[in-house]
Order: sequence, then C-alpha cells, then structure tokens
Amino acid sequence: MDRELAEFGRRWAKAELHGDIDMLDRLLADDFRGVGPRGFILDKARWLERYASGDLIHDSFDWKEVEVRRHGDAAVAIGVQCQQSIVDGRDADGRFRATQFLAKGGDGAGDESGNWAGDGWRLVGIHLSAMAEPLP
Repeated sequence: MDRELAEFGRRWAKAELHGDIDMLDRLLADDFRGVGPRGFILDKARWLERYASGDLIHDSFDWKEVEVRRHGDAAVAIGVQCQQSIVDGRDADGRFRATQFLAKGGDGAGDESGNWAGDGWRLVGIHLSAMAEPLP
C-alpha cells in the first residue's frame, strides 16, 4: 500500500478512536461528507460535533483489510471499520465496509510544527455499509 496513504489511515483511525477533534479537523476536507450505515449524511461540522458533545465514544476502533487505489492527487480506500462504540447512549458496535474518498492538497494548514496531517491528504468523504454475517 502507498506509504503516505497508509500513514493517513493510521492517523485517521487513531483520531476517531480518541475523538481527537483537532486532528480530525485537519484530516477531513472542509467539504467532507460522511454517509452512515443507515443512509444519513453528516457534514464536517456535524461529524466533529458528535465527539465535542460526547455523543460518540469509541472503546475500540480499527481500520483494516484496506485496499487503496491512487489516481494522481485522488485516492479511493476500501476497508473494514470495526468498532465498539456508544452513540447517544446506545450500543453502536459493528463491522462496516467503508469506502473512503481522499484528495491531496488543501489549504496548507499543518499542525503547530508546520507538519501536514497525512502529508497533505484530506478525507473528502466516507460511506459505511454494515457487513452481514458471511454466508455458510
């Protein structure tokens, strides 16, 4: 897998696990859209607000079995997101097939040391689909 995109995926999963709003703010594009497993859509502000409000808490969060296809300054990553989570006080554990849409570039915002979050890659969108149990 592409080193830059593998590192981006590690940073993103760690930020999601810990509800690291500052890191997620840098990793998500300003026009980010997330489609949940039941079809709802969240923009960047609403995605981050779930953490700020305490409505979303992860006990575990993994991003694995990832296949990345890079197309110049854009990429698609398909993987498995496994989580043990609470949303609005309800169990939200699950395994999801996730498709991430990424673009390189952005506004030049880095961390306090001037380092790019994810080497300039930004998560533009994600689509989650609940994974059914395998067929016998």
